[in-house]
Amino acid sequence: MNPADASGPGLSIPSTLRLGLFQACLGFLAVVFAGLLNRVMLSELGFPGLLVGGALAFEQFVAPSRFLFGQISDRHAFAGRHRTPYIWLGAACFCGLAMLVVPLTFRLAGAFEAQDSQAVLIGIVLLCALFACYGLAVSMASTAYLALVIDRTNEQQRSRAVGIIWCMLTVGIVTGAIAIALSLRSLDGVSDPAVLEAVLSPFLVRSALVVFAVTLLATWGLEPPSGSSGLSRSAEREDAVTMGRAWGLITSSRQVAVFFLFVTLFTLALFLQDPVLESYGAEVFGMPIAATAGLNALWGSGTLVGLLLAGWWIVPRLGPLATARLGCQLIAGSMLLLLLAGLTAQVTVLKSVMLVFGLASGIGTNSTLCLMLDLTLPEAAGTFIGVWGLAQAFSRAMAKLLGGGLLDLGRSLSPSQGAFLPFALVLSLEALMAIGALLVLARLNLRRFKQDTGRSLSQVLSLELG
Repeated sequence: MNPADASGPGLSIPSTLRLGLFQACLGFLAVVFAGLLNRVMLSELGFPGLLVGGALAFEQFVAPSRFLFGQISDRHAFAGRHRTPYIWLGAACFCGLAMLVVPLTFRLAGAFEAQDSQAVLIGIVLLCALFACYGLAVSMASTAYLALVIDRTNEQQRSRAVGIIWCMLTVGIVTGAIAIALSLRSLDGVSDPAVLEAVLSPFLVRSALVVFAVTLLATWGLEPPSGSSGLSRSAEREDAVTMGRAWGLITSSRQVAVFFLFVTLFTLALFLQDPVLESYGAEVFGMPIAATAGLNALWGSGTLVGLLLAGWWIVPRLGPLATARLGCQLIAGSMLLLLLAGLTAQVTVLKSVMLVFGLASGIGTNSTLCLMLDLTLPEAAGTFIGVWGLAQAFSRAMAKLLGGGLLDLGRSLSPSQGAFLPFALVLSLEALMAIGALLVLARLNLRRFKQDTGRSLSQVLSLELG
């Protein structure tokens, strides 16, 4: 490791790439949880869509903890470091929990098959609790991680850093999809729970161990001790800002609420199809498990291109606000194309649309993240990242719950009309979410946001340090 990387005023490109490996790990696990497990529970095990979406949504229902974890990370250091200890502890927890999800899922499937209502109830509660604990662990690690990114970059560097780090997230998604396709090829056409569990359980264990090892590699030595020259203003000054003052800071401007609502709608526009996408490929297009996992690879590849285009070309020219508007428009159009693809039932059409959707997602995500980091005061990095993370996590939870619930609603309304209409209901609402995000974005005033929160921060610091 280059010592300058750990103590300099910013991150070199190699160090940013290494730090991005943690995002790659989160992308890898997202494919497993949001794609593979959704598909298996819905299509192979026959779980109700509302149950699947609701259980997975508990990962995000614990999102308010992000604000708490941001405050804890800001105020309490271990071995002189505010960020990496929380990243490592969170990663150890979510990797351990990932190893338990397959056995618990198949115990619940067995209870459904045996029609044991008491065992089903216990299994549902345990499954929801597992995903809630998993979400707490991810919240702890990811909130500290994004605060570390802000600590180690300045405003000029952040657009590049965001592009690189979220490209790594996409690399993780693509890698996860490829790993599933290669490792689980033997499961094509298999619906026997015993065979599925025997293959899926060791796959999850191996994946979790690799993810934890890569997390250590990604973050080791990249955070200097508190007070060193490489540390940004956030960790130097925030120890004085208490929870109550921090809450007053984030409620000091109406623009905080506007941006919070935008992030919520934008995230819904990206992920409402998430809990049902692979089942869409299975039931409407007749694709096997390995092939539906490949949809995430196509989406990820398009997202990678979109992130690079936005980070290196579009955002520097148009600015993050105009690029975010473009991203919302492209996402709405992509949802309509994804809807129309179902009418053709042609796999090649679906794959092409997934690439387009990925491109739109990359452009929208990069610009939104640039806005998010630009609207984060360095003196309160953990606090603001916790709030923006809360918006994202809340909407991811709602996306999973609404996606599964709408699929069930569509099936109950048109039980004899084929597989397409229930999925069309989900995709149509997702397009409306993108349009809603576009309307809210028009009410965002960046200058007013910075003026209001900057004035409030000055008052907070004068009160706390006075």
